[in-house]
Amino acid sequence: METNDGFLVINKEKGCTSHDCVKQIRKLLNTKKVGHTGTLDPEVTGTLPIAIGSATRFIQYLPQGKTYIGQIKLGITTNTDDIHGKIIDQKDWPKISDEKLNQYLNKFRGKIKQIPPKVSSVHVNGERAYKKSFNNENFELASREVKIDELNLMNWDQMNGIIQIRIKCSAGTYIRSIARDLGGILDSGGCLQQLTRISACGFDEKDSIKISDMKKEKINTSNLIIPTISALNHIPSLILTNSEEIDFWRTGRAIKVDINYLNRIKNYDFKNPIKVLDNRKTLLGMGFLNFEQTHINPKLVLNAK
Repeated sequence: METNDGFLVINKEKGCTSHDCVKQIRKLLNTKKVGHTGTLDPEVTGTLPIAIGSATRFIQYLPQGKTYIGQIKLGITTNTDDIHGKIIDQKDWPKISDEKLNQYLNKFRGKIKQIPPKVSSVHVNGERAYKKSFNNENFELASREVKIDELNLMNWDQMNGIIQIRIKCSAGTYIRSIARDLGGILDSGGCLQQLTRISACGFDEKDSIKISDMKKEKINTSNLIIPTISALNHIPSLILTNSEEIDFWRTGRAIKVDINYLNRIKNYDFKNPIKVLDNRKTLLGMGFLNFEQTHINPKLVLNAK
């Protein structure tokens, strides 16, 4: 198959890891340079953007927000904070109104601190937490700050103790931790029953494809791959207009910039990256403004000399 550099949005199916998806895409596209933009647990489905070729170098520059739709099951506490773990405790859940439940959810809106699940990929003294957990080691995880931009109560099934939520959050947020902590606040215990990621890093589930469908059908993958530059629309651009500037850039030298030009860019923060293009709008790389705000220093250079 002919492939282009860019991003392929996979709709990850239940049961496979993010790394499994990468391995399958490598084989399908017959290319080695493939990477994913953020791990999804094996039982979680939905949007998994895959970077191909030089796009792997731009993963860190993608928008970091994620959006999920999930179900929280009250009354059950597990060792993994999801329904697939070993049950530790079972309790009745409170009979409360939607309005009251929404008030409890306020505790999880905005900037919050959460402790990741013990079965997670967080590093503890150089080792993944889930490995320590599987080895029955005793350890504690530190809390970390995450941001919940939106948390909407979609449905509250009191009869079965199931809460359906839609949540838009920062990278590094564990929805399993929210399920566990909400259960703790309600004194019933709680765990994540089901989770689907509907958007990630600027990509949506509606633009995704299942790997199983790619295998079954003869699909022209070049039509599915989103060019790298299209994934960087949130980053302001500097256009190099002459061959001398482009040669400077490709040899790793700083480029003089007109500060007035940058000041005209709406909402531009000088600490953030700038994507560098040529006059044909071809992506040349990424750079940062120097301290004096006079030059752009190359950080990532495509086709460097």
